[in-house]
Amino acid sequence: MFRVLASRGLRAKSLCDNKSSSFLAPFTSSRWNHSIPFATVDAEEISGAHPAEVQSFVQGKWIGSSNYNTLLDPLNGEPFIKVAEVEESGVQPFVESLAQCPKHGLHNPFKSPERYLLYGDVSTKAAHMLALPKVADFFTRLIQRVAPKSYQQAAGEVFVTRKFLENFCGDQVRFLARSFAVPGNHLGQQSHGYRWPYGPVTIVTPFNFPLEIPLLQLMGALYMGNKPLLKVDSKVSIVMEQMMRLLHYCGLPVEDVDFINSDGKTMNKILLEANPRMTLFTGSSRVAEKLALDLKGRIRLEDAGFDWKVLGPDVQEIDYVAWVCDQDAYACSGQKCSAQSILFVHENWSKTSLLSKLKDLAGRRKLEDLTIGPVLTFTTEAMLEHMENLLKIPGSKLLFGGKPLKNHSIPSIYGALEPTAVYVPIEEILKDSKTYELVTKEIFGPFQIVTEYKKDQLPLVLDALERMHAHLTAAVVSNDPIFIQEVIGNTVNGTTYAGLRGRTTGAPQNHWFGPAGDPRGAGIGTPEAIKLVWSCHREVIYDYGPIPHGWELPAST
Repeated sequence: MFRVLASRGLRAKSLCDNKSSSFLAPFTSSRWNHSIPFATVDAEEISGAHPAEVQSFVQGKWIGSSNYNTLLDPLNGEPFIKVAEVEESGVQPFVESLAQCPKHGLHNPFKSPERYLLYGDVSTKAAHMLALPKVADFFTRLIQRVAPKSYQQAAGEVFVTRKFLENFCGDQVRFLARSFAVPGNHLGQQSHGYRWPYGPVTIVTPFNFPLEIPLLQLMGALYMGNKPLLKVDSKVSIVMEQMMRLLHYCGLPVEDVDFINSDGKTMNKILLEANPRMTLFTGSSRVAEKLALDLKGRIRLEDAGFDWKVLGPDVQEIDYVAWVCDQDAYACSGQKCSAQSILFVHENWSKTSLLSKLKDLAGRRKLEDLTIGPVLTFTTEAMLEHMENLLKIPGSKLLFGGKPLKNHSIPSIYGALEPTAVYVPIEEILKDSKTYELVTKEIFGPFQIVTEYKKDQLPLVLDALERMHAHLTAAVVSNDPIFIQEVIGNTVNGTTYAGLRGRTTGAPQNHWFGPAGDPRGAGIGTPEAIKLVWSCHREVIYDYGPIPHGWELPAST
C-alpha cells in the first residue's frame, strides 16, 4: 500500500511512522480525473513532484497570474499546490465584471424569470454528479489534501452539499421568490411583497469547509438573481475551483460567477472599488468587524463562535453523551466554527465516569486516519502558550492532552497538538474581565475548556453565557423541560440543540445554521437563510382604479 501511495506522491512520511493509511480508504488506483469530465487534477497525485495549479475565473474565462502562492502540504511540508493569485494591479477585470450587473440583478420576479428554472436544472445536474461515487470520492479526497480531516468527516461535507443541491431542484428555486399580496383600501389597489436581489455581490469564505460553505452560499446568491464574486481561502481554494468546473459542466452560465484567488489586501481593494451591494463573510471576528466598517454595513456575517454546551442535572446515556462531546470538540481537529469550546458539567455528571470517558475517546484519535491532524491557523507553540496561561488560573488543571503530536512531518507553520482539555473553576472564570477574556478566547484547534457547576449555580452559568460576544451554536444536554426552558430562555445562540442528543456541530442542510443576536448575522442552507442573506424586500403597490364616480379636485392640504 505504501509503495502505491509513494508512487502517487502521498509518501508514508507525510502521515507518520505508523504503517496505517486508512484515512485514504476506500482506496483505488484508478486516475479518476481521466473519467471525470470536469476535473483538471487528481487528488492522489498532487505532490511536490506533481504540484497542482489553481486559477481564477473572470468574465467567462479562466486566468492565471505571474504571482504564485505556493502552498505547503499540511502533512509533509512539500510545496504541492501553486495558487495563481491576482495582485492589486490586476483587479480591474473583476471590478468591471461586477459593475456590469445592475442593482436589480440578473433575474427577478419581473425580469428573466426563466432563470429560476435554469438554476433548478443546474442544481439537479450538480446533485446527480455528486451522487456518483467516483465524483463524491474525488471531492472527499481533495478536501483531505488541503484541510486534513478523516475520510468520514470530508465525505460528510460532500454529502451535505449534495443534499442541499437536491433540495433546490426543479421548481424549488422559484419558490424562494414567492411573493404575497394584501388587499388595498379601495377597488383596484393591492400591495405585493417581492424578494429582490441585490445585484453585484461578493462572498468570502474560510478554509475549514472548502466545499460546503462556499457552495451553499454561492448557489443561494445565484438562486435569488445576484451576480457573485467568490473568494475562498487560498489554502483550500483548489476544491472550489474544481467545483466551479463541475457547475459549468452542469450548465452554469459562465458569465454569472467570478472566482478569485488573492491575498486579503487585494480582495479588500476590490471590495472598496467595486462597491458590491452585499457581501457575505464567513471567518474571524476581527476581519468581520473591519469589513463591516469598510463596506458601511452592507454585509452579512457568520464570524467566530466560542460555542458552549451545558450538561443538565439529569444523568443518562453516559457513553453516548461522552461520544458526542468528543466529536463536538475534536472532529476536524476542532477546526469548526461550531466546535465545542467550553463544557459546563453539572455536579451530577462529575460523579460519573464522563470525564474519564472523554479522555479515553480523545486518546483514540490518531494522525494515521486524520481523526486528529494539522491545525491550519494556530501553531503548536501558540496553543501551548494559551494552555500555560490558563493553568496559571487558581484551581485550573490539565485534564488530558496538552502535548505536541509525535512522529509526524507537519510543517511548523501549522499546529500539531493532542486533543486537549483544561479545567477552570467557574468562580474563577467569572472573577474578572481579564480572566474571562482569557478563558473564552477561541482556539481554532483541538482545545476545550471544562468547568463544573453545582445545582444552585445555574445563574453563574447563565452569567458566563450572557457575557460572550459570539453566539453561533450551543447545546443544552438534558431531557428536563424546565431546565431546557430556563437555559434557552436566557441565552441567544442562533443554532441551539436541546435534549439528550444535543450537540454543537454537525450542521446539516435541513435546518438553519447561523448566529443570532446581531442584525448582521447570516444563515446558510435553508430557504429562510437564502432569502434573508441574498435578497431584500420590495413592495409594489398596484393602484389601477377606477377613480370614484363624481370625483372632484379637492382643496390643497
